[in-house]
Amino acid sequence: FKVFSRLSLRSRLVLGVIALAAVGLAVANVATYASLRSFLIEQTDRDLDESHFSVERDVSRHGCGRNDGGSPPGTSPGDYIEVRYSTGDVFCDRQVTGYGDVASRLGPNEAAYLTVDAVDGGSRYRVRAWIDDYSETTVVLARSLEDVDATLRRLLWIELLVTAAVLAGLGLLGLWVVRLGLRPLTAIGETAEAIAAGDLSRRVERAEPRTEVGRLGLALNAMLGRIESSFNAQAASEQRLRRFVADASHELRTPLAAVRAYAEL
Repeated sequence: FKVFSRLSLRSRLVLGVIALAAVGLAVANVATYASLRSFLIEQTDRDLDESHFSVERDVSRHGCGRNDGGSPPGTSPGDYIEVRYSTGDVFCDRQVTGYGDVASRLGPNEAAYLTVDAVDGGSRYRVRAWIDDYSETTVVLARSLEDVDATLRRLLWIELLVTAAVLAGLGLLGLWVVRLGLRPLTAIGETAEAIAAGDLSRRVERAEPRTEVGRLGLALNAMLGRIESSFNAQAASEQRLRRFVADASHELRTPLAAVRAYAEL
C-alpha cells in the first residue's frame, strides 16, 4: 500500500481499473471454463447412457470381444469395456484402471460415473459402471476424454490471450481517458505556478459547474479574485500613505526652514 500511495493519481487510477478488470475477467473465465467442462462431461455421460444397452447385449452374446473384431453397436472407436464377476474376478479388461471396486458402491439399477487415467499415456477416460441385470456382473464402459481435454485446453489458451489483450487495451484506453480527464488539473497547476511567480491576474480557464474539476476551478477563481482585491486594496492604502507623507513633508518644509533660519540667526 505504501508503494501504491507513492504513485501519481494517474497511475493509481489506471492500475485500479486494470485490477478490477482482471478480477472480473478471471471470474468470468473460471465460470466459462467450469460451465463448458461440466457440459462436455454431461454430454459424454449421456452418450455412455445411450451405449450401455448395446454393450450389455454384445457382452452377453460375445463375451469380451466380437468374433469379427468390431465394437459393440452404439460405441465409438477407442471405447473400452471391462466385465467383472460378483467375486471380483475380471472377465474382460481393456487397459482402463483407476476406478477401483465400483461394484461395492452400486445398488440395483444404479450406475456410477467417474473420471480415471489410462494405464499408458496421459489421456483420461470417462467411466460408466453398472451391474448387469441378467449375469450379475459389473460392466464398465470407458470413453476417452481426449477431445474434451483438447477443447478445454483450447478454451484456456483463448481465455488467456483474450484476457491479456483486453487488459492491455484497457490500460492504454484508461491512460488516455485519465490523462484527458486530468488535463484541467494540469491547467490549474500551471495557473497556480504563474500566480506564485507574481501574475495575480491569471485565472483558471474553462471552469464550469458541470464537473468536479470545473467546480474546483470556479472556487479557485473566486479565491484568486478575493486575493487580488485584497492586494489591490493594500496597494491603494500604501499609495495613499505615501501621498500623505509627501504632502506632509511639503507642508512642513517651509515652517521648518524658517525655524532653522531663526535658529541660525
